[in-house]
Amino acid sequence: MHQRTELEKAEVLLEALPFIQRFRGQTFVIKYGGSAMEDEHVVERLLRDVVFLEAVGVHPVLVHGGGKAITQRMREAGQVARFVSGLRVTDATAIKIVEEVLDGVIRPKIVEMMKSFGGRAEGFSGRDVFIARKLPPQIDGKRQLVDVGFVGEVVSLRLDETREALERGVVPVISPVGRTEEGVVLNVNADVAAGAMAGALHAAKMIYVSDVLGVMRDVKDPNSLIPTVTRENVARLIEDEIIEGGMIPKVQSAVAALGQGVGKVHLIDGRIPHALLLEIFTTRGIGTEIVT
Repeated sequence: MHQRTELEKAEVLLEALPFIQRFRGQTFVIKYGGSAMEDEHVVERLLRDVVFLEAVGVHPVLVHGGGKAITQRMREAGQVARFVSGLRVTDATAIKIVEEVLDGVIRPKIVEMMKSFGGRAEGFSGRDVFIARKLPPQIDGKRQLVDVGFVGEVVSLRLDETREALERGVVPVISPVGRTEEGVVLNVNADVAAGAMAGALHAAKMIYVSDVLGVMRDVKDPNSLIPTVTRENVARLIEDEIIEGGMIPKVQSAVAALGQGVGKVHLIDGRIPHALLLEIFTTRGIGTEIVT
């Protein structure tokens, strides 16, 4: 029995070998967020997968979220979280909370955990990476314009330190905040930030790790997962409200990244054990891929 188990392990490694050979030396941008960040065991498992990628010669860049932790901190401060078109309405108090949670708690924790697994990681505040501008008012569900406050979109990136870390074999861990040319800090949707990063680096893969299986025709039915979506299909799926809410900025940033030369975009559920490795190193995969 023991010998059979060891043989199965060897066969798994051999199945992964062609993928390891194909992706060695290539850059993957991974966005990690959702409730997949809430369970300590799930976090550990995902970060071990990222360390594995680094160990086999892939160059991961990790852009992390932290929305639920921010919402909890806002609640403690007497604020109610509000979202418009998948974007968090962020006033002057909320932007300080966003910075404190992302740069003071989540990012350092991720870096230290990866190091504890033998990985090489270095944290960067998105303020030093993402140059952003304030978003105009957005249309809410009642078709009214809403000022979303200190929320921005990425207009350019400072990539010298990120590229230098990749050259050293270090995984950059980056928070999704940006800064205007005038120095104003803005909350940037993590999906959008990761998409901008993937496009700027011409990454081979852009991978969204969250708490949903992927693009689904019915979020209550796991069997309704759509394995492959093309760029041309995205607008129709949004119009038909199959893609809605927080999934909208994900797929829109995915389409933008593909337009900038990213090879393929994946949406996977980080709560599935070793979802990252299953999607990358097996032929079937487990989530939704967005392709040109």
